Amino acid sequence: MVVLDGYGTIITSMAFNGMTIAAFESRMATEITRLIERYGGRPLVAPILREVRLQDNPVVHEFGVRLMAGRVDLLILLTGVGTTTLFDLLKTRFSWSSVMTALQLTTIVARGPKSVAALKSVGLHATLTVPEPNIWTDVIAVLDQHRPVKDLRVAVQEYGVSNPDFVHALEQRGADVFPVPIYKWALPEDLSSIRHMLDQITAGCVDVILITNAAQVDHVMHVLEQDGRGRVEAFRTALTKMVIASIGPTTSERLRHHDWPVDCEPSHPKMGILVKEVSEQAASMLNRKR
Repeated sequence: MVVLDGYGTIITSMAFNGMTIAAFESRMATEITRLIERYGGRPLVAPILREVRLQDNPVVHEFGVRLMAGRVDLLILLTGVGTTTLFDLLKTRFSWSSVMTALQLTTIVARGPKSVAALKSVGLHATLTVPEPNIWTDVIAVLDQHRPVKDLRVAVQEYGVSNPDFVHALEQRGADVFPVPIYKWALPEDLSSIRHMLDQITAGCVDVILITNAAQVDHVMHVLEQDGRGRVEAFRTALTKMVIASIGPTTSERLRHHDWPVDCEPSHPKMGILVKEVSEQAASMLNRKR
């Protein structure tokens, strides 16, 4: 019998073979739990991020005013959820027909397929799309090649946290940059499940950690640092005896910033592919590390 995961990928083995697989996923917690189970793992999933939407967002209102006045030359959309939320917030202050007209006159850059899908859902199309792995340097490369930003007024739909390196790169090229934060990441209000997971990791009870968002790493370190320096060092020591898998280059960069090992990146930065490819390699990687 052919078995498919939720992403249409054929499951050819149960290669985790009972390993304990930890993940800090929030928005897709149910999906990653099911994927781990389908590949034969024992999931240990606890959210480390809490999405806080900026409902009364004066920056979005200012962006809308600029957009309606024709003072946005180029709009960079970094996430699908952020794109949808941005449009929903604009609808509360401006007529949707006027927003659509203004967006159709604006160069729109979509960082990845989720932003493209969010645009299509409202009848819009990206002027430029960014290839995998969809990191900020890829956005810059696409702009350099197809739409130099010198003297352009560029709005950037941000997600979770700002990316000062990206903003600086745009400004270095002569852009007038207007960041538009849509939501931010906060810690969960109840940290008990996270602290339990961190105890399990430090005790060596976890075989693989899947990191699906760079901000997860910052938040884990923040919780550990709250508990004292010894807690941080014990956690880092435990990481040397398990597999740390990163969903892509942006996340790997953040892992290395905090001195975490990066043992695996998937061939494409997708959750389903991450779980599949890690399941196929986990046993051999664990043998090497242990």
